[in-house]
Amino acid sequence: MCVGHHRSDIDPNRRQILRALGALGLATLPLPAAAGARVERLRMSVDGETTRLVFDMEGEAEYEVFRLQSPERLVVDLTNASTDTSLEVNDHPRSVIDGVRHAPRNGSDLRVVLDLREAVNPRSFQLMPAQGAPHRLVLDLTRSGSAGTRVEAGEEREPRRGRSQEDLRDVIVAIDAGHGGHDPGAIGPNGTREKDVALEVSQRLADLVEDEWGMEAVMIRTGDYFLPLRERVKRAREAEADVFMSIHADAFPDPSVNGSSVYMLSEGGASSEAARFLAERENQADMRLGGVPMNGRDDSLSNVLLDLAQSGSLEASSTLAERMIDELDRVGKVRRPKVERANFAVLRSPDVPSILVESGFISNPQDERRLRSSSYQQSLAEALLTGLRAYFSTHARPGTLIADGGKDTEQHIIRPGETLSGIAEQYSVSLSELRAVNGVNGDTIYTGQVLEVPSRGS
Repeated sequence: MCVGHHRSDIDPNRRQILRALGALGLATLPLPAAAGARVERLRMSVDGETTRLVFDMEGEAEYEVFRLQSPERLVVDLTNASTDTSLEVNDHPRSVIDGVRHAPRNGSDLRVVLDLREAVNPRSFQLMPAQGAPHRLVLDLTRSGSAGTRVEAGEEREPRRGRSQEDLRDVIVAIDAGHGGHDPGAIGPNGTREKDVALEVSQRLADLVEDEWGMEAVMIRTGDYFLPLRERVKRAREAEADVFMSIHADAFPDPSVNGSSVYMLSEGGASSEAARFLAERENQADMRLGGVPMNGRDDSLSNVLLDLAQSGSLEASSTLAERMIDELDRVGKVRRPKVERANFAVLRSPDVPSILVESGFISNPQDERRLRSSSYQQSLAEALLTGLRAYFSTHARPGTLIADGGKDTEQHIIRPGETLSGIAEQYSVSLSELRAVNGVNGDTIYTGQVLEVPSRGS
């Protein structure tokens, strides 16, 4: 699994306490143990490299999932559960599942064995009854290594090509494409679906991040499938993300409302009526589709410690959001030139700086037309990457390649207040060389810009 990474914005002692709480189950607020369940049927779907298996159940399940090899199998043990059906799934040429077997276990439990065609990275979560659907246990099985250079949340990461990971690491950017699957999100007047726009912009951003020195992208959702908000937050935390960015393109009752905006968490009042409306819309949609509430806390000690950890991440979230607004303003209208605040459930990670980017209002005809454009999607992704550069230029944790500041590289990320002449002096190169290598005329530079630095003495 993922190796732990700490962040500069959270006190290490607070983080250790939070991790300890997680080990005790206090920070994660697990679901109560099931009183009993019956598996009514299995459903399977395939989206790209991910096979999704859904257990429709009468009652909530307590379960364990583990892998077996030679041959590849995945075992699902359900406590105090049974079934009176064959639990068959249709054969699908792109599915990783070759067959399903099941049998009673320990007198009162049920074991389900999935025979696999190849190794997979399994993920699982539960959904509560919603919209006529019963309790559901969901397994997402992604082919190992299928994401290429892009990493999906939950996959093990390997050292980046050509870089020593012995002492330093990349900063990790968790990119969350909003909605998905049977949750289309908002729909524009010409039929554009928010889930599609969010995934396309997220994929473009992930590609840019993967090509960026010192950064690594982790996609929370890589295909057209539903993930509850709790699972999105969990995947970002398990990936030890340095930042979490949720990408959306929402709607508003007034079709004249347009422009992009950036949000951070506020557990108090919203910064505007529009912010309150959007947060309630997102949170309620998750509940309608079976998501588990994320605002319950039953342990007073964990409440205090979680609040301490979150105070640091909220400060960092504010800085990250400000950097994004500055860059989005370069590619289109920003609805409000300041950070908006609202109680978005997907931003409630206690120790990962988190923001939600509304790339536009899909309910506005002009915004919808722009959001459908490949060139505009690319411009949005490039603006978000530049915002990330600016943020990490001051907030990359010691021990990361970016924080190392180019001591062993030939790149420099411009920090606030730096000048071209000062950078030339820092690296002992001439100002004319620095300008020539980077195609810079004059002395105009901006925060987050990446400069190529000529080798010393060249």
